[in-house]
Amino acid sequence: MAASERNHAIEKAEWEKEKRKINLDTILIEEIGQFGKFQLRTLMLALLVVVFAGWASTEYLFTTARINTRCHIPECDTEDAEYSPDWILNAVPSSGSSLDNCQRYGNSSISAQGACPAELFDTSVLLPCQEHVYENTNTVVYDFELACDEWRRTLIGSVRTIGTLINLPITGYISDRWGRRTVLVVTTLNSALIGVTRYWTNTYIGFLISEVVEATLGSVTEITGPKYRLAVGAAMGSFFSVSQISMGLIAWALPNWRKLTLTLYIPQFSIIAYFWIITESVRWYMSKGYYDESEALLEKIARTNGKQLSTKSIVALRQTAEDEKKRKEESVGKKEPWLIILVFRHKRVLLRCLVSPVWWMTTTFIYYGMSINSVNMVGNRYLNYIAVSAVEIPGYWTAVVLMGKLGRKPVLIGAFWVCAACQVAYIFLPSGKYCIAMEMTTLYMYTAELYPTRHRHSLFAFSSMMGRIGAIVAPLTPAF
Repeated sequence: MAASERNHAIEKAEWEKEKRKINLDTILIEEIGQFGKFQLRTLMLALLVVVFAGWASTEYLFTTARINTRCHIPECDTEDAEYSPDWILNAVPSSGSSLDNCQRYGNSSISAQGACPAELFDTSVLLPCQEHVYENTNTVVYDFELACDEWRRTLIGSVRTIGTLINLPITGYISDRWGRRTVLVVTTLNSALIGVTRYWTNTYIGFLISEVVEATLGSVTEITGPKYRLAVGAAMGSFFSVSQISMGLIAWALPNWRKLTLTLYIPQFSIIAYFWIITESVRWYMSKGYYDESEALLEKIARTNGKQLSTKSIVALRQTAEDEKKRKEESVGKKEPWLIILVFRHKRVLLRCLVSPVWWMTTTFIYYGMSINSVNMVGNRYLNYIAVSAVEIPGYWTAVVLMGKLGRKPVLIGAFWVCAACQVAYIFLPSGKYCIAMEMTTLYMYTAELYPTRHRHSLFAFSSMMGRIGAIVAPLTPAF
C-alpha cells in the first residue's frame, strides 16, 4: 500500500512538473503540429494583407514621382505648349539628358526672325521660371505645381512615415484591448478609406494630411512552431517584395496617380471579410482569460491538421496561463524601478540599447532610400523599381539559410559590409537591395534575442521605433 501511494505521489509530482512546463510552443511541437493545413491557410490569408500593406506603404513613390519640367517661354510657346519643341535648347539650358527644370535663358537685345531662334536669348543670363511646362500630368507634381519645389515633394514621404510612427502605440492599444484580428481589419479598412478619399484631393495640404492620417490609423507566427517561424517571416517579407513588384506593374499600366490610387485601395475593402474567415490570436485569448475560446481554437487547429489535442495539455496550458497571470499581478504590487533605470544599471543591456537602434536606423534608411531613388534613376522608372524590389526575395531566403548555419551575428555583420560595398559601387544598386533584405530578416530575429525575456517586447519596440528615423529621412534624399 505504501509503495502504491509512493508511486502515485511520484506520478503526481511528475505530472505537476510537466504541467508547469507546458506552453503554447510545447503543444505546437508535440501535439497539434508546428506547420500544418491550418497554419498554411492562415499564412495565405495574411500574405494578402502583406500585399495590401506593401501597396499602401510605398505607393507615394509613384504618385509623387518627379516629372520632367521646363520653364514656360511666353515669347515662343503656344497655348498648348509641348515639353520639347525643336527650338527649346535655344531658350532653356540642358541638364544631363533632359532640360533644366527651373531656369531659362534671358532675352537678348537683338531682334530676330523665325520660330524662337538662338539670337533671341542671352545664354549668359539665367532667369528663374515664372511658369512651367510639364512633360506629362501623371503625378501630384503637376496638380500641386511642385516642379521646382523638391522639398515639398519629398516631404510627403517623410510625413507618411511620421504617421506610421504615431500609428505604433495606437495599434498596440487596439491590439491589446480588442485583439489582433480587430487591429488588422480596422487598420486595413482605414487605409482603404483614406486612400480612396485621396482621389478627390485637390490641394497639397489636403494630400499631405491624407497621407499622415492613413499611416496613423492604418500574427501568423505565434501559431507556427519555432522550427518554421523564421521561414514564415521570410515568406511574409518575400510577399512584401511581391506587392512592390505588382505595384510597379500596375503603376506602369496606370501611370495617372488618381487612377492608380483607386486601383490600389478599392480591393482593400475586401479585408472586412477577415472578421469571419480568420481566427483571433490564441495568445490574446489567453492573456485576457478567455480560456474556453483559446482551447476551442487549439482543438480546431488540431482537427484541421489531423492531430489530437489531449485534455491533459489543455488543463496544463490553462494552469500555465493562470500562473503567469498571478506573477504579473504580484509584480504590479512590487515597487520595481522604471525600465529605463533598470537598463542603466546593466551595462551590457545599455550597450545593446545604444547599438541596436543604429542598426535599425541605417537599415531602414538604406532600404527605403534605395526604393525611393530607384524611380528617379535614368531609364524606365517602373522597370528600375521592379528590379530593385525583386532582388529582395533571394535576400530574405539567403538570410534564413545562413542564419541556420552561421548564426545571427555573422550574417548581420556580413550583410552590412557587403551592402556598404555595393553602395560605394553604385552600379551594383540591385545587389545592395539584396543585402539589405538579408539585414532586415536577420535584424528582426537577432535584435529580439539580444534583450532579456521579461522586457524583450518593450526594448525591441524601442529599437524598431528608433529605426523609423531612417525611414523618415530616406524620402528627403532626392532633395539633396
